Amino acid sequence: MKRLIITFAILCVVVIAGVGAFVWSGVYNIGADDHHTKPVYALMQALRERSIEHHARGIVVPNLDDPQLILKGAGQYAAMCTGCHLAPGMAENEMRPGLYPKPPQLSKFRPDPREAFWVIKHGIKMSAMPAWGSSHDDDTIWSMVAFLQKLPGMTPAQYKDIVARAPPDEDMDMDEGTKMQGMTMPAAAASAADPATGASATSP
Repeated sequence: MKRLIITFAILCVVVIAGVGAFVWSGVYNIGADDHHTKPVYALMQALRERSIEHHARGIVVPNLDDPQLILKGAGQYAAMCTGCHLAPGMAENEMRPGLYPKPPQLSKFRPDPREAFWVIKHGIKMSAMPAWGSSHDDDTIWSMVAFLQKLPGMTPAQYKDIVARAPPDEDMDMDEGTKMQGMTMPAAAASAADPATGASATSP
């Protein structure tokens, strides 16, 4: 038994030394354009999904059908999320192809409210998803979650209308060139406009 423990300890030291040497060598390509192998990607995807599910399990979901909550979430989404997650009628932009893993298009599915809240609040390590909880309170984050439940199936015209009526995200520092109809808007959200004419989409 003692010999087994010593052998195991030696193996651990060898493995740790090997990993340390590999990291220190710098040979691993950390570039986002050099994608993981399929086994590594599958492992990290499983880790991400199980971690989010585990940490979001005890979250209590408030009433997400409040029209004012949804309206507030529309403004938050336009200011904070469209650059990565797009919106109805919005084409691919220059940034998304360079992101790895590529952010999901949130107008194409409804995320679980608990998991959406946790991800928005805490972000995801080694991805482009920031922890918005460092600058936004829980009520604001829930407004985004509420809006995400309504976003799938929304037409470009409906999206433009609700964003135009929403209060601005005053926590975001936007410049004068990104305002639309008195509402603070990011350039990415404004790109929902017709790329040929620059006019906003007004029909499905």
